[in-house]
Amino acid sequence: MIENKLDILALGVHPDDVELGCGATILKHIALGYKVGICDLTQGELGSRGSGPLRLEEAEAARVYAGVEVRDNLGMRDGFFTNDEANKLKVIEIIRKYRPDIILANAVNDRHPDHGRASQLTYDACFLSGLSKIKTSIDGKPQEKWRPRKLLNYIQDYHIDPDIVIDVTGYIDRKIEFVLQYKSQFFDPNSKEDNTPISSPAFLASLKERASAHGRRIGVDYGEGFTCASYLGVGDVMKVL
Repeated sequence: MIENKLDILALGVHPDDVELGCGATILKHIALGYKVGICDLTQGELGSRGSGPLRLEEAEAARVYAGVEVRDNLGMRDGFFTNDEANKLKVIEIIRKYRPDIILANAVNDRHPDHGRASQLTYDACFLSGLSKIKTSIDGKPQEKWRPRKLLNYIQDYHIDPDIVIDVTGYIDRKIEFVLQYKSQFFDPNSKEDNTPISSPAFLASLKERASAHGRRIGVDYGEGFTCASYLGVGDVMKVL
């Protein structure tokens, strides 16, 4: 058995991206017995509400709430990170450390420019991680190459038609609680900080509405949608919803 191996690794450029984009999928797969980890690229320190240290505290609270195995933060610069060699290597090291079969990553295009940039960075790192001539190490120990079986991109602010919808019926209310571990980011009538698109009273209801719309397309109550740059293979057509 490979030490620390995960079934699923979810990456997000900001703490709370993963919870908002694919939180119900994570909760469902943990309940199914899969090992799931999260890696945040930045602390979200440029966010209009809260602070970097507070977001780290909230991220840990979210990890504990969901039962996520591990959560890492790569310390890239919020708003100013680039898809360069140094940052690719940081993501490659995390992929090789946990050797996930599936990676969930930021939307390929979105209102926040960090999201699309993080999506491309993750895509590049997933490919490069499978090349044996790229050498990386953790704690002085050389890492072996590893390429995940599939990279899926969750959907964030922009409407994007999904390539796959995961049935998350029964997990949507827990997703909302998962998201609300980030108390600094969402509606608080007593907050003196700037209002943001996600701090409005209606925002959380919109998450459920989107999940309802995705679920309706596959004949279930709630779903979470993902895009995929490569073909999705099916071994048994009778298992397709």
